[in-house]
Amino acid sequence: MFKRVVIKLSGEALAGSQITKRFDDVIITGIISQIQTLLDDGCEVALVVGGGNFWRGRDSKDGMDKVKSDQIGMMATVMNAVYLTDMLESAGIGAVVMTPVIIGTVTQQFSKKAALQYMAQKNVIVFAAGTGHPFFSTDTIAAIRAAELEACALLFAKNVDGVYDADPRQNNKAVKKQHITYREIIQNNLTVIDTAASAICEEQKILSIVFGLDEPGAIVKCASGDDKKIYEIGTKVTV
Repeated sequence: MFKRVVIKLSGEALAGSQITKRFDDVIITGIISQIQTLLDDGCEVALVVGGGNFWRGRDSKDGMDKVKSDQIGMMATVMNAVYLTDMLESAGIGAVVMTPVIIGTVTQQFSKKAALQYMAQKNVIVFAAGTGHPFFSTDTIAAIRAAELEACALLFAKNVDGVYDADPRQNNKAVKKQHITYREIIQNNLTVIDTAASAICEEQKILSIVFGLDEPGAIVKCASGDDKKIYEIGTKVTV
């Protein structure tokens, strides 16, 4: 079992098929159950949450200011983070929302020292509001936080079960990779992880695992560090 992991959850993952309701509590409860297993096994956990169940910056209307669109997206991640912490606390797990910008009494401003102290006490940190700046995705802040917190692994929970040599939703002959490098992802323009996040992970030599959240027990399997289990449900990404 890895000692410390950062898990990237998309907003769409929280909604499941209930996109009009924003949250699928069955899916979220399943995620929390797996997080409890990690905590019980001594693994420290931080989450980075997206906001796509409310708003995606790239989905803004024509002519809309890109900065404002991304700011709305950042606020969407905060709403998701607050909901997640409520669900975690209802399950008896301590949780704290941290953001790079001050949002009144709703969140705490990120501090590496404070985050590590909370995690050492078996609290889950939920990072929201991205980097606090436009033009960066939540994949990017996940890579940054994994580097800052010296995480053993960065787990990307996706709606596809790993990295393919082409988009499997558009090409039924796409082949899944068990292992791939960040350089290959960048050079082949594989958008499963954005370019900025891939570059940071490559530079900082961060181990990433891209996996499908739909697989039962997927988070626990990835956090086990067992290559056989990882290859069954996802793709290992290294330098």
